[in-house]
Amino acid sequence: MNAPIPKTAELYRMTLPDHTCPYGLKALDLLKRQGFRVEDHRLETRGQVDAFKAAHEVKTTPQVFIGGRQIGGYDDLRRHFGRPVAEPGATSYRPVVVLFAMTALMALAVSQATLGTPFTVRAAEWFIGFSMVVLALLKLQDVETFSTMFLNYDLLAKRWAPYGYVYPFAEGVAGLLMIAGVLTWISAPLALFIGGVGAVSVFKAVYIDRRELKCACVGGASKVPLGFVSLTENLMMIAMAVWMLRM
Repeated sequence: MNAPIPKTAELYRMTLPDHTCPYGLKALDLLKRQGFRVEDHRLETRGQVDAFKAAHEVKTTPQVFIGGRQIGGYDDLRRHFGRPVAEPGATSYRPVVVLFAMTALMALAVSQATLGTPFTVRAAEWFIGFSMVVLALLKLQDVETFSTMFLNYDLLAKRWAPYGYVYPFAEGVAGLLMIAGVLTWISAPLALFIGGVGAVSVFKAVYIDRRELKCACVGGASKVPLGFVSLTENLMMIAMAVWMLRM
């Protein structure tokens, strides 16, 4: 039997001395994983790049051709193979899922290292503390954008705008004290206050006023819709505060 003719594709990608297009490398890898023999055409000067774009009437590289048909860039190639493509501005819960998964694993790891078993009450406490600290860190990366988003729905921030700047610091401090297990008289009331105000604010904005907003809970660049996630964050703080105050 004759050997099957390998599938071939042509790839034109930018490889300038000071810049290699990452999407070109991704397209090359994807084509190879799909079983294609790739004719890799490297555009190594700005003149070659500009000439290619003008000849094919495209604005970007890389560009992929399969069977003589122009497929397009990396996202177009993913669509061609039925792979998912993140659309600009699309909502996503992935950042929150990853965050809570990692803080849960961190808590289990610390519990194992210090107490000899991952499944302890202290691990649950650490999970909430770690989550608060990481959430505060994300907000503090761009506190200006966070505070602007926060003003859209937080009831206290609407009355006193500086609260939007105070909130991530308060959340971070409360989380760190909870992890350390010290100064409960500070951390518990602080978490109870910011969690309580936050929970009421989110519930009013989403479930009473029916507003569609982006959640500032994971930072100002968040594409997570305001609702269940932010409400859960605040309820976790309230639960942890109540737990610590009753001990």
